[in-house]
Parts: sequence; structure tokens; C-alpha cells
Amino acid sequence: YDLLCHEGLSRALRVFEGKDKPPVYKVVKPADGKVQQIHVQPSTQQIRPYIVGAILRNISFTPENYASFIDLQDKLHNNLCRKRTLASMGTHDLDTIQGPFSYEALPPKDFKFVPLNKTAEVDGDELMELYTEDKHLGKFLHIIRDSPVYPVVFDANRVVCSLPPIINSDHSKITLNTKNVFIEMTATDEHKASTVLNTLVAMFSEYCAEPFTVEPVEIVYPDNTIKTFPQLDPRQASAKIDYINSCTGLELPGDKICQLLNKMSLDASVDPKDDNQVLVNVPPTRWDILHACDIMEDVAISYGYDNLTKKMPSVNTFGAPLPLNKLSDHVRRELAMSGFTEVAPLILCSHDENFKFLNKKDDDKTAIKLANPKTIEYQVVRTSLLPGILKTLNSNKKLALPIKVFEVSDIGLKDESRERRARNERHFCATYTSKTSGFEVIHGLLDRIMAMLSTSRIHKNDTNELGYWIEEAEDATFFPGRSAYIYARYIDSETNERKQSQIGSFGVLHPSVLENFELSNPTTAIEVNIEPFV
Repeated sequence: YDLLCHEGLSRALRVFEGKDKPPVYKVVKPADGKVQQIHVQPSTQQIRPYIVGAILRNISFTPENYASFIDLQDKLHNNLCRKRTLASMGTHDLDTIQGPFSYEALPPKDFKFVPLNKTAEVDGDELMELYTEDKHLGKFLHIIRDSPVYPVVFDANRVVCSLPPIINSDHSKITLNTKNVFIEMTATDEHKASTVLNTLVAMFSEYCAEPFTVEPVEIVYPDNTIKTFPQLDPRQASAKIDYINSCTGLELPGDKICQLLNKMSLDASVDPKDDNQVLVNVPPTRWDILHACDIMEDVAISYGYDNLTKKMPSVNTFGAPLPLNKLSDHVRRELAMSGFTEVAPLILCSHDENFKFLNKKDDDKTAIKLANPKTIEYQVVRTSLLPGILKTLNSNKKLALPIKVFEVSDIGLKDESRERRARNERHFCATYTSKTSGFEVIHGLLDRIMAMLSTSRIHKNDTNELGYWIEEAEDATFFPGRSAYIYARYIDSETNERKQSQIGSFGVLHPSVLENFELSNPTTAIEVNIEPFV
């Protein structure tokens, strides 16, 4: 992210070409020794608990570097800050405000200020209404809109400096004439905030009267612990020389590797205790250096990928489809040969389509719900393929009957046993729509798919046999007495143990379900989990 602005890009090129040396960033206390402080109130724990800060003293702005300063903030907000959800920055003219500062979280009615480039004073609720239709700021309102308290930064005179992550106060706005810039950055992730702050001050501290110097800000937490930002000291990383050479196919000595790393703005030297290792002082702008492989990559970039020796791979490898995907293709082929047409609906749907329209209740334990859906059409990850197919039928009601369609794809389910707390499950779903229900068509399709899967029809009491059977279902999605559950007894591919479970259902859809999706013709549907057959 240090290459997102003209300053960082030109500096990196000049260092690469050997015209400049990498800058050394310094954190320098003010002449009077009084470091500005931000006092964090306990109420901020409810919404954005972290804040960091820094000051650029005696900076000189021109129209060009001022525009670059604003542009870099926008790029960092959209990328590293994940559209202000993880962190957001505010820049202020320090000469218009007075420290120490206070970071608080207050009810929206308990503060008022004039937003940037506005003239009228508003409170929190009025600000939300003011910017609802704003193309630039409206998309950030959801971050705090539903919170009972909003984060606010005050100066010593209770002047509002900013309402993060939305907007700064007009009182402290920076201009071309600003000489001292106060930067505050609130966040839900302190490391992310510190990284963004380091990037911003490192890029623009070159315009200070003493280039590459930054004045610190102390953060005083409710328990009286104090942290000082920015933290610009380089951190040390290392990589083995033989590892770098083996990965790049080169045979470079340690001194040559260090020269290549220096061109990448990394201060490198051979370890005096181990001549097979290089030590690298990583500047605060290169937070992407996390592992020896990142150092190796910079050596390769500096050397030039086009200059690396080309050779054939030493191992002959070939690709193959995943077993589940291969099985899915077989099922698709069989369904297509049965006269069904494949459709591909979206994996997201509305909450009502996933539950209410199918006469099902949400148990809050199954569906993966989006925290901030753009529209009601994209509220949950589907837990069944059926809603998408019924929506497709709704859009194709003018087609001649019968209409036979299918889909083989994933659904999403919550799963607390998984690291990601969710999992996919591969299903196939098919529907038959005509003037009559066509129950026998779907029943026959089930038998054909099971035959293709080499799965025999058995009786549920045949405990020694592997196969499938059906039982009458009581499912509100289907017409009473015209539906069945599908059960299977199989060998689990992961544990190699015998298992028995319900793998699907089929039946004539209930008239209320058809009405919910605005369908007028009888429709029979089947949905089966095919993962047990892998």
C-alpha cells in the first residue's frame, strides 16, 4: 500500500535505481516535551474500541500533494480499512483545535457539530438523515447507524473534531494553508489502525520542515495504560540464503542478495553469526513482509523475473477433478438425459423465500444470514435449492408444458464444529411442472439416479444391506399424503463407517407454496444430498 500514492511510488523507484537511500523515519517529541494525548472513555468499547494518532508538524502543502494526501486516504479506506469497517482516519488542522483530546461514544442526540463543508449544525440522527442519499458517504452509514451510541472525538474545549467513521467537523478541516496536521484513526482492529497510520505518515512526512519526522500522540486508556503512536521502528526479519537460492534457482552470495534487497527499500545484511542467513530491517511501510518467503519474493523481483533461468518442472503432475465434482457431473449428465434442463439461480435469496414461502420456520441455527444485505433479495445463503428453481419457473411461465428443470449445486449451512462455523453441502434438485402433478415422473427420476449411483432399493429393516428407501413424509412444503423422505444407509468416505441418515425428500408442492411463488400449475419436486455417494 506504500505504492498507492505518487510519493511512495516515486520514492520506491528512486531507491530501486540507486538514486536515493531508503528514508529513516523518526518519531520526535515536540520542543516543549508535551506530547498530545487522546483519552479513551469506556463507552467506546461498545462500538469502535481503538484509536491511534500522530501529528505532522510544519508540513507544506501544494495543490498537487494536497490532492495526493486526500486520494491516499480514500484508497486506504477502500482497501486496507475494508470500506471503513475495520478502521477510518480523520485529519485535522491542529491550529484550530486544542488538546488533550477525548474519544467517547455518545447517544446520537447528545452532541452537535457542523459536518465538513456544511453550514448547519446537526446531531447524530440528523446527520444520518442528511447523508442517507449521499453517493459518497451514504454507503458508510450502516457501520454505526443501528448502534445506541456513536463514536465522537472532542478537543479540550468540547469541540467535535469528527464522527468516525463517517465525517470530520468543518471546524477543523485542513486546507492548503494548514501547517500542522493532527491525524486520529479509530478502529475495531488496533493492528490495522496502526498499519494504516504508519503508511499515511510515512508517505507525507517528507513534506515536513524536517523530512520523515513525525510527532507522537499518546493514547490514554480507561485503566490509565498509555500507548504511543505511531510506532515507526523497523522490525527485524530473516531468511536463509540457501532457501532464497533454492526457490529462485539462483546461486547468489549473501552480499549480492543484500544488494538486491536494498533496491527494494529493505535494509539487509549478512548475519555475523550465520553466513547462511540475511537479516532484514523491515520499514513500517512494508507490513506485507511476514515470512522468509516474502523476502525471497523481493529478491526475485529485484533480480527480475525475466532474468531467472527457465527450466522444465522436475515433477510430472496432472490435474484431476475432485471426487464430489466428478460425481456432480455424472448426476448432471443423467438428469439431462432424462429430459431435464439445467438452471443456475443465485446462491443468495431472501429470508422469506428460504423459509416462509416454503412453509418452513427459521430455527436460527441453520441459515447463514448477511449482516448488511443490499436488498431483501440477498438476505441469506440458501439452505435449499428449491427456492431458486421456483423463482426460475416464475420467470418462465410462458414456456410450453411440461417444464422439467434441475440444478446441481451447493447450499450453505451453519456448522459450529467447523473452523469457519459454516459448510457447503452439494445437492441436486429437480422439478416437474405440468397440468397434472407428475409425481410418478419424479419418483421414476429418483430410481434412475439411484441406479446410476449403484445404490439399491432396500427395506429399512434390512440392517445388513446398503442402499436407500423412502418413508411417508410430514412436510409442510408438500401436499399432505403426497410426499416422502429419502433415507440411505452407506459407508462414510471419511470415517469408513456405516451411516444411516435422511438424504432428501420429494413430493407434490403444497398449493400455498405455489401461490407464494406465483405459480399456477401443479409441480412436483425432489431434492437430494449427493455427498454420501462420493
